[in-house]
Amino acid sequence: MNKKVWIILVSVLVLAIIGIEVYLYIINREEEMPITEIQPQEEISDEQMRQTIVTLYYQNKETKELIPEGRIVDAKTLYTDPYATLVNLLISEPKNENLKSTIPTDTKILKAELKGDIVYIDFSDEFIENHQNGLDDENATIYSIVNTLTELNEVSGVKILINGKENKSFKDDVISFKDPFVRNESLIKTNIL
Repeated sequence: MNKKVWIILVSVLVLAIIGIEVYLYIINREEEMPITEIQPQEEISDEQMRQTIVTLYYQNKETKELIPEGRIVDAKTLYTDPYATLVNLLISEPKNENLKSTIPTDTKILKAELKGDIVYIDFSDEFIENHQNGLDDENATIYSIVNTLTELNEVSGVKILINGKENKSFKDDVISFKDPFVRNESLIKTNIL
């Protein structure tokens, strides 16, 4: 054989032997390495597995803008009565001390149901009787409810009833409840506190 061919064959053979040795070394090293099982720092309970995050809209105490606040709730409560659950959360105080609820605290939800894509919420008289007058406060109340409920995919608007009656309004008659309200992004401040 030619001398060049011979050198090429020997070189290929040497490279093949080196490759096999490196491969065997890597395999043996992997077998020697102990397998460590990674344990979570904390076990997830069944209760935590049922939790979900909802977005509630509260009013900033200083700027009067609506600010979204995330809240962890049990998914079971949302499954049984999502609309009343969310509005009851709105009636309660927010977690952030710079925010406030826009709905009078003694307001009761008499009924909340979805008809088509509109949620009908029937409030007690306290909703209007104990509410502060003024267009800004009334808008904040309406749209904290509407924007919270329209976070749900099936909801496009909210119809407000007072003791089962339509065509009511706040005491100053500035905002009427005759027609359903739809989401209003202009009142929402997008950067969260």
